[in-house]
Amino acid sequence: MLLLTSNGLSSPPLLSRAGAMLEGCGGRAAIVTTASVGYKERDRHIPRLMEELRACGLAHVDFFDFDCQSAQDLLRYGAVLLNGGNPFYLLSSMRRAGCAPVMEELARDRVLIGVSAGSMVLGPSLAMAQLYTPEMNAEVGLADLSGLCLTDALVLPHYTKFLARFDRFEERAADYERQTGARILRLDDGRAVVCHPLTDETEIV
Repeated sequence: MLLLTSNGLSSPPLLSRAGAMLEGCGGRAAIVTTASVGYKERDRHIPRLMEELRACGLAHVDFFDFDCQSAQDLLRYGAVLLNGGNPFYLLSSMRRAGCAPVMEELARDRVLIGVSAGSMVLGPSLAMAQLYTPEMNAEVGLADLSGLCLTDALVLPHYTKFLARFDRFEERAADYERQTGARILRLDDGRAVVCHPLTDETEIV
C-alpha cells in the first residue's frame, strides 16, 4: 500500500490512520535519506519522522541510501519511508539502483510511505516539480521526468504554504491540469493520499 504524504505523519488523524495501516509490519522500518542531498540522515526532519514511525509501533528504524546500498536490502522491512528533498536527484539515484521491482513489491505487499519529494517520485511524473523548481534539476540533468508510476496519483505537497512562496502557484497548477488532463491532488501539510495499487483506488486523509 502507498501512503503519499505532504510532510510525514504530522497530524493526529494521519498518525492514527497510518498506525492502523502499519499493524503487522513486524516493527521494522527504513527511512530512505537519498533525496536530502548533503544531509542524508542528518536532515533536520529525521528526528520527527523517526518519532512518528515509532508512534505507529515501528520500534526498529534504520537509514537507507540508494547511493550506496542495494535496493534488495529494503525487503527486510515491513515499511519504507522515502524522505523529501530533491525529487530529481532521488529519482535519478533510484533508476541507477534499478529499484523498480523492489518498489513494486513494497507497494503491493507492505507499506511504502512518501514524504514530499518522496511522494512525487512514486507517481507518474515530476513535470510539476520541473514547472516550479527547475533549478533543482539543473545539476541533476534529468531529461526523462517519468516517475516510478506506482500510482496515477499526482501529488502537489505543501500546497497552502507554497501559495505565497511561488508566483501564480495555483494558476500554474490549474493550467497543467487543463493542458494534460491530469488531476492534481493538492495536499497541505498533515494530509496524505492512501493508494491501493491492486485496485487503483485513492483516498485523501
